[in-house]
Amino acid sequence: MKSSSILTRRLGTAACALLLSVVSGCKDFLDVAPQGQLTEDQIKTDPAAAQKLVDGVYNVMYLGGFGTDVHGLQYVILTDIASDDSDKGSTPTDYGPAADVDNFTLTSSNGIVNNVWKGYFQGVTRANQALEKIPLSPASDETKNRLLGEVRFLRGYFYFNLVRFFGGVPKLDRVPATSEINDPKLQKRATAEEIYQLIISDLEFAANNLPIKGETETGRATKAAAQGMLAKVYLYQKQYQKALDLTNAITTGQSGAYGLYDDYASIWREVGANSEESIFEVQTGVNAACNNSAVNLYVVSQGPRQGGKGGWADLGFGFNTPTQALADAYEPGDKRRAGTIIFINPAPSGTVLWDGFRIPSKDSVENLRYSYKAYHSRTKEKNCGNNDYLPKNIRILRYAEVLLINAEAAFQVGDVATATTDVNLVRERAGLAPLGAVTLEGIWKERRLELALEHDRFFDLVRQESVQPGRIVPLFAAQGKTFVKGKHELFPIPQEQIDLSGGQLTQNPGY
Repeated sequence: MKSSSILTRRLGTAACALLLSVVSGCKDFLDVAPQGQLTEDQIKTDPAAAQKLVDGVYNVMYLGGFGTDVHGLQYVILTDIASDDSDKGSTPTDYGPAADVDNFTLTSSNGIVNNVWKGYFQGVTRANQALEKIPLSPASDETKNRLLGEVRFLRGYFYFNLVRFFGGVPKLDRVPATSEINDPKLQKRATAEEIYQLIISDLEFAANNLPIKGETETGRATKAAAQGMLAKVYLYQKQYQKALDLTNAITTGQSGAYGLYDDYASIWREVGANSEESIFEVQTGVNAACNNSAVNLYVVSQGPRQGGKGGWADLGFGFNTPTQALADAYEPGDKRRAGTIIFINPAPSGTVLWDGFRIPSKDSVENLRYSYKAYHSRTKEKNCGNNDYLPKNIRILRYAEVLLINAEAAFQVGDVATATTDVNLVRERAGLAPLGAVTLEGIWKERRLELALEHDRFFDLVRQESVQPGRIVPLFAAQGKTFVKGKHELFPIPQEQIDLSGGQLTQNPGY
């Protein structure tokens, strides 16, 4: 038993037998190196083996395409396209399940929610696998605590997205024993509050055990990443003083050196990867096989698409198109507008991108606007010619968001001066004049514009509705969409997962 593959031996218990993933999903998970190649003997004797276990958890971040998904197109659909900042895009008839999310007509049989559920639970499962085995390593206690901190940061992040997508979900905080395979308690949903307590516990451990930026490899979770993510969690919990204290530790430099990158538009280019603004981002690159070192279809699914007269080699599928409402929300002179949205110009000029690529005029393009933050240059940035795996890092948490979390938390505890200072730092980089004294609505507006198309807007709308009821329904109604309160704050529990659980999983209200 000791010489068998750990992932082979345990994953059947943790994912398949718990009925949180179909058999094919488990096979895909088993195929992901390097974790699946390790044996328990290797972990006990090779200090480097534990690091490979941790790397296997990070690898889950690449899941995308039209199958199991963590940060691919389907994640984009549930975060951006579900919001008021973007529409489905592409052609009207392309990808019906995405249109159902966009229009709030989805049901529990929607394949997108099922694939995202499976993706995030693969992440949880792999994290639990690593947490069980890292203590067996001969590495020093300090090293093991750092590795445990990285994994608990990732598990906290996975569960933070799960609870925002679905509310209460099964709480899997360890690898179950074989005797527990059919235990109904492991298949039932914990409450959202129970999941939040697990998230907080994970992120607190991470914050206490991870090194600061510069004392670990670039791209690995750091103390500031854990503090920033935990502060964001506390916004959702309305524990504003805790969010303020955590973000203060980052803004005062106690957790490493961070700042705003000078050129907003370049944050999402290769030159802006892992800059002073980066607190945590999904790392990508080019490998020998020209695959698996980037999020499948993340870039190409959001690229400008040929339409009308055609006649050009387009850049993608055309999904996630910014709404006119988002385009109109920017103040005159706001640099973030041009750094966020690709605007398709009328004939004869067309649109020239930052790398010189020319998109034809509107009569040859399917949609009017696209995400600039998802664009990856084929000529000026690294790639190996496989458009399905263009190596664009995904920015999960950056310093500007920490400033805005700090601003909102400060405002909520009565420190309007600090909130105003934070917001004006963000506005200054955008080329805008400072504000006198901010309001909560003003902070939320800056958050929308600063973080547009960064996969947080839908979650923000739901959170803000809980703080100031009456906002969300009119926002969607203005776009011809019917948001039903008490239902659409969450996505449906996938029917496939309910069936696999034998009915132990219960459905969200209204579905």
